[in-house]
Amino acid sequence: MKKSNLNHSLRSFAGFCLVMVFLCLSCRKPADERGLKDAFSDKFLIGVSVDTYQILKPDSLAQDFIKMHFNAVTAENAMKWERIHPLPGQYTFMLADSIVDFAVRNGMAVIGHTLVWHAQTPSWVFEDSTGNLLTRDSLLAVLKDHVLTVVGRYKGRIKGWDVVNEALNEDGSMRKSKWMEIIGEDYVEKAFEYAHEADPDAELYYNDYNIELPGKREGAIKLIKDLQAKGIKVGGLGIQGHWHMDFPSLGTIDTSLNDFGELGLQVMITEFEVNVLPERELSIVGAEISQTAEYMASVDPYADGLPDSVQQQLADRYAGIFNLFVKHNDKVSRVTFWGIHDGYSWKNNWPIRGRTNHPLLFDRQYQPKPAYYSVINTTQE
Repeated sequence: MKKSNLNHSLRSFAGFCLVMVFLCLSCRKPADERGLKDAFSDKFLIGVSVDTYQILKPDSLAQDFIKMHFNAVTAENAMKWERIHPLPGQYTFMLADSIVDFAVRNGMAVIGHTLVWHAQTPSWVFEDSTGNLLTRDSLLAVLKDHVLTVVGRYKGRIKGWDVVNEALNEDGSMRKSKWMEIIGEDYVEKAFEYAHEADPDAELYYNDYNIELPGKREGAIKLIKDLQAKGIKVGGLGIQGHWHMDFPSLGTIDTSLNDFGELGLQVMITEFEVNVLPERELSIVGAEISQTAEYMASVDPYADGLPDSVQQQLADRYAGIFNLFVKHNDKVSRVTFWGIHDGYSWKNNWPIRGRTNHPLLFDRQYQPKPAYYSVINTTQE
């Protein structure tokens, strides 16, 4: 064989080998692309909050990413009263419909959030045309119309609803919201009754922040027991899980999961992230959106990125928390992250606008952080 022909044959063979290697690699699923939902498929649902940018496709990467890692979605804002029912008799369903359609099409559970809340509710809900507060009966009529309309629209398509959100004060007493002021304590009972009437098969949840802490925990337990004693259908309790690097303690979380599990309900972590910024020096712990503070450089230390040492601390914190979720997987039915990656987290702008937070498992480029791998590893321990 001539040397030129030999060289040509070798080059052709080498090219063939490269093509075969590429094909083999392309049909393999890299280990780091194992979805969160796959890792916890035998334990609990892994959910995520979604909004306009992810569902209406301004962010072209979002939908495939969501399908890969999550098997439950919660509407972050689209189903809150001010968005879905902004004016009397006017409902705006486009984004909510799109979220439900996306989830159902991809075999994902849908969580409706939220029917009754003191925040993000228009003033017209509580007032007549002259600005005076409605009577109890008038507000109950407004509430019933809203719940029957919204829940009824998605009957059979939404797995469960956060029926009442944040009805308690930090000491466990009832929050003095407009709902409480006008209707009385039984507004919670009425909301659950109306939701059950609208969709008897939907799971109905009470959702709140800081209810893992002792005082508020006792208030939540009392609230649920009172509803149960009246025969009100309550399917689950949502712990929001807006937590910090050092707070609450793992022992506190462990106790709350035990105590809430004894109510015979599903326990869900519904709005989960771990805040890495020094927020507690502002005496703000929880998720009361009316609390705000002025920008200070001292509470925005990671604007240029999260140092490796803090990445490891975050990974350790997530591992400790997820070890508890795995331990209590007979009680915990869902863990929902409040944002698909750091760039979408509400913690960038609350309680101080303009900060750079890094509270989730994926960075702003959709890349897994060390915390992602520490969470995956909890399924192997």
